[in-house]
Amino acid sequence: MKPARLRADLLAGLTTSFALVPECIAFALVAHLNPLMGLYGAFIICTLTALFGGRPGMISGAAGSMAVVIVALVVQHGAQYLLATVLLGGVVMILFGLLRLGKLVRLVPYPVMLGFVNGLAIVIALAQLEHFKQGEHWLGGAPLYLMIGLVALTMLVVYVLPKLTRAVPPALVAILGVGLLVYLLDLPTRTLGDMAHIAGGLPVLALPDVPWNLETLKIIAPYAVLMAMVGLLETLLTLNLTDEITESRGYPDRECVALGAANMVSGLCGGMGGCAMIGQTVINLSSNGRGRLSGVVAGVMILLFVLFLSPLIERIPLAALVGVMFVVAQQTFAWASLRVLHKVPVSDVLAIIAVTVVTVLTDLAMAVMFGIIIAAVNFAWQHARELYADSHDDGEGGKRYQVHGTLFFASTAPFLNQFDPANDPAKVTLDCQHLSFVDYSAVAALTTLRERYAKAGKHLRVVHLSERCKKLLKRAGEQH
Repeated sequence: MKPARLRADLLAGLTTSFALVPECIAFALVAHLNPLMGLYGAFIICTLTALFGGRPGMISGAAGSMAVVIVALVVQHGAQYLLATVLLGGVVMILFGLLRLGKLVRLVPYPVMLGFVNGLAIVIALAQLEHFKQGEHWLGGAPLYLMIGLVALTMLVVYVLPKLTRAVPPALVAILGVGLLVYLLDLPTRTLGDMAHIAGGLPVLALPDVPWNLETLKIIAPYAVLMAMVGLLETLLTLNLTDEITESRGYPDRECVALGAANMVSGLCGGMGGCAMIGQTVINLSSNGRGRLSGVVAGVMILLFVLFLSPLIERIPLAALVGVMFVVAQQTFAWASLRVLHKVPVSDVLAIIAVTVVTVLTDLAMAVMFGIIIAAVNFAWQHARELYADSHDDGEGGKRYQVHGTLFFASTAPFLNQFDPANDPAKVTLDCQHLSFVDYSAVAALTTLRERYAKAGKHLRVVHLSERCKKLLKRAGEQH
């Protein structure tokens, strides 16, 4: 590795580690867990996916989307059941990758991707507002003005420094600079230590302390599958985004297997489950972290923070981290999507807005599924409208129909409407050279058409079926 690349990845990894700590602590607290479980999960998942995953430069850790999924489980059954769930969720992720299902992310339309990115950007920004509270109450007076001032200073450094030099990541300079300023001037502002104390030992390898029986499996299996699906979805969408930013190609199936293995190790070592984190990935990439080393450094630094550096890390002002995350939210949001809203089809606009809103109000999995349904219904509707038929006399007293398009569940009615069994001659030919049969609805439509001609005392002959169509009809028991 070239010295310049090595240096860039080291600094990017260090910068990313500072941004990982408060997020992982916050997500652990959301899930009613010890903050160290979030940090152990971040260390293990970030390091292992960086080493063995399919997308260098992408950062994984204890993610909020997965924390929200398991809150009910932790409240009802405790942390040990969570660890068993993380273990089982990891197995599901590995199976997903081994079955090469990562390619399913191609089914996610671009408008849904834009909505996903915009929704997570808003979620990242809104999550920072919690740091403007003291307990249940919003800050006011001098503490609020100081917090706003430090956040603004951090953002200013991040925006201005790249215009002066690109030798060091601006987020790293902003965090360390504002932290040093607060320390030297003894400014009374909240620090990372006010969220939680992060000092601890090495994670210990042990099986989760739960009864290993069918009853436990019934409890954890639904949560494990949901956690795995949410984690895989966020990871694969973030991988797509990373591919776009870096103009390179990742390997989704390999990433799924690595993520599953990392989750299994995390569950065995007392850590939370996790997946790709879009905010930290953006920080890493904007800090010029492109290789596996940046992710490894980010993960290992979290462990060093826990073991040796907690007194220093706990002094970092929350305002500096909030400022960096506000910049990340601004950089993550696809502002170009706002400029094209009046240029793209209404269905795409609806998908972008719906996915954005549902991501903010509920969760990512629901939002993406909602967006895919909108896109699929629109595609089916548009495709069904493209089916048409040409008809002419065949010169032998019969009539020939040549149908163009795709015959599937949404186009069966337009297909049947092309024909006139009552008034057609005794012999009718259906030319399928330009017609594709897709599903059983297509087979049923052809059967219905034959029955209509038979009822009228006429014969329908079908010609020029493709091999795929013939197999579909044969499987359904139809003669052609």
